[in-house]
Amino acid sequence: MTEPRTARAAHRASADGLSGQDVAKRAAGRRAAREYCKDGMKLGLGSGTTSHWFVRELAEQVRDGLDVVGVPTSTATRDLARELGIRLADLNDLGELDLAIDGPDEIDHHGNMIKGGGACLWWEKIVARASRRMVVVADESKVVDRLGAFPLPIEVLPFGWVSSQRLIRELLVSTGYPEVPLERRARNGDVVVTDSGNYLLDAHLGAVHDPGALATALNQIPGVVENGLFVGIADQVVLGHPDDSADVFGFPLPELA
Repeated sequence: MTEPRTARAAHRASADGLSGQDVAKRAAGRRAAREYCKDGMKLGLGSGTTSHWFVRELAEQVRDGLDVVGVPTSTATRDLARELGIRLADLNDLGELDLAIDGPDEIDHHGNMIKGGGACLWWEKIVARASRRMVVVADESKVVDRLGAFPLPIEVLPFGWVSSQRLIRELLVSTGYPEVPLERRARNGDVVVTDSGNYLLDAHLGAVHDPGALATALNQIPGVVENGLFVGIADQVVLGHPDDSADVFGFPLPELA
């Protein structure tokens, strides 16, 4: 008789000393590295916990002889990849990349995402758009019916950020998001500064009605560098499960059990 997935998940998490969610993240990262990464590829290396599981598995393959070059989407990913022996290059020297692999804060059934919880959204979007394909790595808890429960990060220049905040708030009100909290991100009492030296404003929308239209409108505001809505970018998703398995899906996603 086959052991139920929940029982297998509990056993796996206990044996590895990881939470079920961390086991799922590891499973997604490992499968992505094993399934998609081939000799000679130019790879975008994502940021965040699931992406870093991918980077660790990629490093194992590199030690076994895989020849790839990576472009990191954050200083944290850069430091991890260097430590693990993955060859890195400047995006300006590589041109178009073969593949970017990165994780979301939320992903809907059509592959639209909110990203930027790790304060890396600008580099992440540049690398994703510079790649022929983007594969998302995630645990199944990141899949949502509608984006917006996770606060939408909006990266802004420090110069005149209060003016940008006011204009963003006016846009949100005019497009059906009244009284949305819009906070400059801080951690332990200090303002969060991105790798590019900018601030992040987190918009608590609750539900995003039209991700594409909102993403375009936000980027018209002076001082807005980029926003965390990734629309029409992802090609496939690798979803990890707490039993250490992972599935590959295209879009739209099927209903998950």
